Amino acid sequence: MSQLTGKVAIVTGASKGIGASIAKSLASAGASVVVNYASSKAGAEAVVSAITAAGGRAIAVHGDVSKSADAQALVASAIAAFGRLDVLVNNSGVYQFAPLEAITEAEFHRQFDVNVLGLLLVTQAAAKHLGRGASIINIGSVVTRITPPQSAVYTGTKGAVDAITGVLARELGPRGIRVNGINPGMVETEGTVSAGFIGSDFEKASAASAPLGRIGQPGDIATVAVFLASDDAGWLTGDILIASGGAR
Repeated sequence: MSQLTGKVAIVTGASKGIGASIAKSLASAGASVVVNYASSKAGAEAVVSAITAAGGRAIAVHGDVSKSADAQALVASAIAAFGRLDVLVNNSGVYQFAPLEAITEAEFHRQFDVNVLGLLLVTQAAAKHLGRGASIINIGSVVTRITPPQSAVYTGTKGAVDAITGVLARELGPRGIRVNGINPGMVETEGTVSAGFIGSDFEKASAASAPLGRIGQPGDIATVAVFLASDDAGWLTGDILIASGGAR
């Protein structure tokens, strides 16, 4: 594939899981990619190595997206390395499920700071450099539809992501910048494994609720991201694509 040749992309939270797969797929489609990470330098460097070994171009850039200075530095690094910016994938996210009585102020702010404020700060920094035909892709979650118990804070953050996607599509549309979302269902990643979801009754229920009979893999989401980043999706903005194998 070469539908992204000459384009430059930033993927936040790209050292593992869905973000890593999106970064690799964008590079396979021809984009130069900035692989952002918050804590796993080794993971980000492994993603960069995989991209460069396949003939692509990529750099790893550390940054906490919930900090304005880091968001600005992330975008500046992309411009310094590759001279332009065409695609932003807001993938960074954290989660922790807890019943209502266990919700704390600290956990509320941790999730909203990364999942919502981080998205806004990086988009704010990136928008200064995005031109006509640029694409912003926000990674949400199907939890906004299935509203599982004990997910009030996390589902709240992803509901905000959906709403912000619509607002920014209208705000940036006159500049020719498209803003769309992808809402994955359950995906097998390092995070869902470590959280105990994989192999659990929740995973079995998720797979059973999907007409395709399985949970997702990171590559299932990455191919959707490549489409949204490309000119093939030039008539899509303000749209939320559900990528859940039909699970609702």
